[in-house]
Amino acid sequence: MTIQINNKATETKASNIAELATELGLPQKGVAIAVANTMVPREEWETTALTEGASVVIIKAAFGG
Repeated sequence: MTIQINNKATETKASNIAELATELGLPQKGVAIAVANTMVPREEWETTALTEGASVVIIKAAFGG
């Protein structure tokens, strides 16, 4: 299916946020994910389904400053 990740069309086979994080090789810490402009707590990643055309925003923490 095709979803939008940070406003870029992306093909994925993931059916939920946890599978998407694994597919993208995201780190275990320092990542926040929102679907349809709503932040999804990490404990809900496995139960938050992705659908065709979903809008996903991935934010990675940056260290330093």
